[in-house]
Amino acid sequence: MNISIRHETEQDYRAVEELTREAFWNLYVPGCDEHYLVHQMRDHPAFLSELAFVAVADGTIVGNIMYARSWVVDASNHRLETVTFGPISVLPAWQRQGVGGALIRHTSKIALDNGYKAIIIHGHPHNYCKHGFKSAKDYNISDAEGRFPYSLLVLELEKGFFAGHSWRYHTSDAYNIDAQAAAEFDKQFAPKQKEYRYTQEEFHIASRAYLG
Repeated sequence: MNISIRHETEQDYRAVEELTREAFWNLYVPGCDEHYLVHQMRDHPAFLSELAFVAVADGTIVGNIMYARSWVVDASNHRLETVTFGPISVLPAWQRQGVGGALIRHTSKIALDNGYKAIIIHGHPHNYCKHGFKSAKDYNISDAEGRFPYSLLVLELEKGFFAGHSWRYHTSDAYNIDAQAAAEFDKQFAPKQKEYRYTQEEFHIASRAYLG
């Protein structure tokens, strides 16, 4: 694999939105709205532009990663700042070739250098445990309602950062999507057929699963 990784620039915006659409189309739902999420995140105060990177091969952007602020709170309302990435996108022709892993490794080092001690995401364990993520339950980190989602995963950048406390994870509203606005935004792109795929059922099962 011969790629380079660099910061996203304003000139990359539409290319990143297009590759995100290609990466997620029909994956979790018929169609997708992740490209709209990319578009709206950049103007949100929780967006971390210093952690927005693209992977480039032969002059073409083939992958990207974006982060937003998040945090955990313990029973004493002690708050610790964390970061959350998503979307992380790779063009279909470049998937399973290490692009996503390279983006995670590159940005996790920068996140630690910038003072963040952990990355917390919602994702499929099959995709992220190979990159060092573990179940949030292993760190006594629940969601805001006190439950332990199957998909809630943690990459501890500073070992022992969460020890000795129970935590609840919170994200900013940067990830809230208006479905109608997303549908309108999608009209700017070339038409694509919305279809059902088995990956959508896998997503629905995983997103509703909690650990006991």
